[in-house]
Amino acid sequence: MENLVLYRKYRPKSFGEVVNQKHIIQTLTNAILLGKVAHAYLFCGPRGTGKTTVARILAKAVNCEERGKNFEPCNKCPACVEINEGKSMDLIEIDAASNRGIDEIRELREGIRFSPARLKYKVFIIDEAHMLTREAFNALLKTLEEPPSHVIFILATTEVHKMPQTIISRCQRFNFHKFVLSDIVERLKFIAKEEKVKIDKPALELIALNADGAIRDAESLLGQVMAMEDKDITLEEVQTILGTVDISAVVEMVNFILKRDAAGAITFINKIIEEGYDLGQFTKSLINYLRKMMILKTAGNQEIEKFRNLIAPEFTQEQLATVLEQGQKFSSGDLIKLLRLFIEAENQIKSAVFPQLPLEMVMVELLGDEHI
Repeated sequence: MENLVLYRKYRPKSFGEVVNQKHIIQTLTNAILLGKVAHAYLFCGPRGTGKTTVARILAKAVNCEERGKNFEPCNKCPACVEINEGKSMDLIEIDAASNRGIDEIRELREGIRFSPARLKYKVFIIDEAHMLTREAFNALLKTLEEPPSHVIFILATTEVHKMPQTIISRCQRFNFHKFVLSDIVERLKFIAKEEKVKIDKPALELIALNADGAIRDAESLLGQVMAMEDKDITLEEVQTILGTVDISAVVEMVNFILKRDAAGAITFINKIIEEGYDLGQFTKSLINYLRKMMILKTAGNQEIEKFRNLIAPEFTQEQLATVLEQGQKFSSGDLIKLLRLFIEAENQIKSAVFPQLPLEMVMVELLGDEHI
C-alpha cells in the first residue's frame, strides 16, 4: 500500500465513501436492496469523477458473500477481497481505447456464454466505451439486448455524445458530476491527515482549483506536492510545485489593463516566466478570474452572494470586494473582448516559439485600443 499513488491507495471501497454522487448511489443501492440490478449500465461524465470506482463497488456489492440485507459490500469475504486486489476472473475490465475492434468484442461475446468461475455474476466494465469502432458497437448491441442472467455490463465514457443511441437506449444511464471545491478540499484534508502531513487550507484550495472538478486529478496533484517529503506544506510551496501563481498576481495583471500600462504588463509577464511559473496556468487563472468578474457583474446586488457561492466559493470577502470593484471599471463588452483575446492567447502559448509572445501581443493590441 505504501507504494501506491494516492488515488489508488484511497480509492473508495464502499458506496458510503463515494463523494458527491448521491443521486447515483441512492438509485444503485435501492436497486441492490430490491434485487432489481439492471443487466447494463452507462456511466458518463468528466474524467476523475468516480465512474470506474462506482462500477467496481457495484461489482463487489452484487457478488458479496456476506452482504445479507445490506447494500454495502463487506470488503472481507473472498469475493470482495479478490475484486479489491484485482484478482477476480469474473470481473473483466476492458480499456476500449486500446481494445476497440470487433475482434475484441467477439471474444467478449464468446466469454459471456460461460458461467462465472467463482462469483454469482460476471461483470464486464468497458472503460472509454465511446472509443469502440462502429463494427464493435454493432457486435456489442445484440449482447446488450439479450445478455445471460449471470452477466452485468457497465460502460463508462467521458464523451457520451459519441455513443450510438442504440447502445444508450439499452442501458440505465447515470450522469456523474464534477466535484465542488469544498468536497475536494475535504477529501484532500482527509488524505493529508491519514498521511500525517500538515498542509495549509489555501494550499489545499489551490490544488482543488487546479483539479477542475476531478477528484482523481486533485489526489494526483496532492501526491506530487507530498513527494517533496515536507510534513508542513505551505501555499507558496504548492504554487512553486504546480507552476501556478497566487490570485494577487492575476489581480495585478488586471490592474495593469485598467491603468493602460502596456509596458508594465509586459514586464510583469516576463517576470512570471523568470520566476519559473507556468504561463499557460497563469493565463487559465486570468481567464477564470475574468469569467467570474463577468458573471458577478451581471448579478444584481441581491444575487451577489448566491453567484459567489456558485462560481467563486474560494474567494475571501476581500477578494470578492476586489473583483467587484475592478468589474465596475469594465463594461460587459470589454470583459467579453478580454476573455476572447486571452482564450486565444492561451491556445497559442502551447505552440509558440516564445511562450510569452501571445500574451505580449494581446497587451499591445488591447492597450493600444482606445475602447478599453
